[in-house]
Amino acid sequence: MDCPYPPCINDVQRPDPRLGTINSFESAASSDYNGLTLLLKGKVGKQLFVRAGYTFAKAIDDGTDSLVVGRPGNVQNAYETQLERGLSVTDQRHRVVVSSVYEPASFHYEQRALNAAFNNWKVSTVLTAGSGRPINATMAGDANRDDNTYNDRLPGVVRNAYIGPNYFTVDVRLSKGFQLSERVRITLLAESFNVSNRVNQRVDISDDGFLNSAGKFVAYSTQVGKTLYPGEFVKNSKFLIPTNSYAPRQVQFSIKASF
Repeated sequence: MDCPYPPCINDVQRPDPRLGTINSFESAASSDYNGLTLLLKGKVGKQLFVRAGYTFAKAIDDGTDSLVVGRPGNVQNAYETQLERGLSVTDQRHRVVVSSVYEPASFHYEQRALNAAFNNWKVSTVLTAGSGRPINATMAGDANRDDNTYNDRLPGVVRNAYIGPNYFTVDVRLSKGFQLSERVRITLLAESFNVSNRVNQRVDISDDGFLNSAGKFVAYSTQVGKTLYPGEFVKNSKFLIPTNSYAPRQVQFSIKASF
């Protein structure tokens, strides 16, 4: 049966039909990264320290994805560089991180218990926001007939051609210190990650980055009217719909002893 969509090849068209895929490993990939980083830090008054960073960047490569032991690589066709060269799995166009530490001024009471209760508090926050990460549009069914189920993509689409959902989270820490003696100090900690409980959606993630199934290749003859098609691609109706999410709100309590 002929395969109508290149780079599909029929078994009888192989130079030697008795041979399957021949894997070749070489250090031939290239990558480019361009980025701009802005950083601001300083004190606001005497009790508040703020640090803010922004990165605008773009990463492009043509095959630096992870090589996982025990399975073939995910490069679809090393000779079609215009389709293999695309956004890197590490690409993120915008990223913002803002952190702060607030430590109230100490009170001076005559009672020792009041000093212990109202002093040595500290509040810390970290805000992280980022644009979506690249998604690779995969296809099931081994459309290129190379016996590798990991490297089939939506026809005519470059690697990592789509962008996934953005990301936003705020983490908060509240701490209280107690000086038990000259050498021993106890710190009580209450921490919350993703305190707003925002649903940070994402698609499937593998060792090679984010991926989402665009459909599958069905290798059998289909007749539409009077036209006979020896194979067809079936679209996934849920393509690019998030299938998972990052962690929800998490709260933890701990005690730290310094001596």
